[in-house]
Amino acid sequence: MTPLTDAAPPGPGRRPAPRRVGSAPARSAPPVQAPPVVFVVDDDISVREALELLVRSAGWQSETFPSAHLFLARPRTARPSCLVLDVSMPDLNGLELQTQVAAERPDMPIIFLTGYGDVPMTVQAMKAGAAEFLTKPFSDAVLLEAIGHALERSRVALAEEAQLNALRDRYASLSRREREVMALVVAGLLNKQVGGELGISEITVKAHRGNVMRKMEAVSLPDLVNMAARLRIEASGGEPPSLAG
Repeated sequence: MTPLTDAAPPGPGRRPAPRRVGSAPARSAPPVQAPPVVFVVDDDISVREALELLVRSAGWQSETFPSAHLFLARPRTARPSCLVLDVSMPDLNGLELQTQVAAERPDMPIIFLTGYGDVPMTVQAMKAGAAEFLTKPFSDAVLLEAIGHALERSRVALAEEAQLNALRDRYASLSRREREVMALVVAGLLNKQVGGELGISEITVKAHRGNVMRKMEAVSLPDLVNMAARLRIEASGGEPPSLAG
């Protein structure tokens, strides 16, 4: 059998090379991030195929759908994404689909495509948050640039959503008393005033306040105030909308 390497095998009187103990393990390659997804909804198969080739040529993943209903049946993706949408669809037009996407998938910008110029429709789409409204014919470069901007918007939106979810998780780890203290502290009350409001000693307030700062990972009082603003915490100690039962 031909050896896999050119090293001589250990024979009589030859000791195998000792294994090194404590050597650093081989480094694993960093995880490969999946490419962003560009969704295409158009009832014209030739348009879908052409757009899919164009999107893939730019290094993005593409998924195409012949109808709005089939697209809506697709589960939401956690990757940066955007929707390239024909404004005139037989089952659900582009503006109606835009309303649903804005409510269910706010991190997904929409690029509208239309074969004719309709100023009122364009205004309506842009007011509703469309990333772009392109009238055919348009160049590949124009569409690719619009897709690039839309995917960046999606990436930022997903990152902000992840940060807010992490903030909500930290807030959920607070005890009820710690939440009450936090609400009053961010409202500007001093420790002594907080104690008077809650009927506890100033020393106890300081202990709860320290726990709040640690659990919320706040580096300063202004930092904690900003967190409370993002969570929409009021001085009444009410729960943020996502935590209210």
